[in-house]
Amino acid sequence: MSATSPDPIAELDLAIRTCRICRDAPTGSPLPHEPRPVAHLSATARILVAGQAPGTKVHASGLPFDDASGDRLRDWMGIGRDLFYDTRRIAFLPMGFCFPGQDAAGGDLPPRRECARAWRARAMAAMPAVELVLAVGQYAQVWHLGGLKPVGMTETVARWREIMAGTAGPRILPLPHPSWRNTGWLKRNPWFGTELLPVLRAEIARLTASIE
Repeated sequence: MSATSPDPIAELDLAIRTCRICRDAPTGSPLPHEPRPVAHLSATARILVAGQAPGTKVHASGLPFDDASGDRLRDWMGIGRDLFYDTRRIAFLPMGFCFPGQDAAGGDLPPRRECARAWRARAMAAMPAVELVLAVGQYAQVWHLGGLKPVGMTETVARWREIMAGTAGPRILPLPHPSWRNTGWLKRNPWFGTELLPVLRAEIARLTASIE
């Protein structure tokens, strides 16, 4: 690619970062605040973290998983912040790019539907190096597993071996959301730590060892 040739990833990343569909042409009610799309695309990353949507801290900083959930996710992956945010190796594409706001109880609303419809297939096609998708939470799992009928997060994550073996180009590894709200789930399902996490950490180490 010459110095004057456009960079497809950079162009798509800019288009996503300047997207205002949820405010200007929304599906349903418009986003109640100024959009701040958060996604890190990469032409070389072999790992994609597919989360839900930014929370308040990520909305403020613009960094994916820049919060306590991110600390737990990095611990699951066995890596620190430097490698986590090395976009040569790890890309981020949440189901909703912007903080969706909160419900009456103070919980985050579901990811905005406009994002996946407008951008997800195009963004995935632009990242052919991705070999492993960490599908964090049920929204990402449903999309990446081809419209998986919702059966509950526990059942989906419990099938992780079958899902990894049965998906190709890229493989999918379903994970619960690393929110503190799932601390009880983690205690009730010790197999997640003893069986799944060692495989996850080995895969992360292998896929981040070098850049082709």
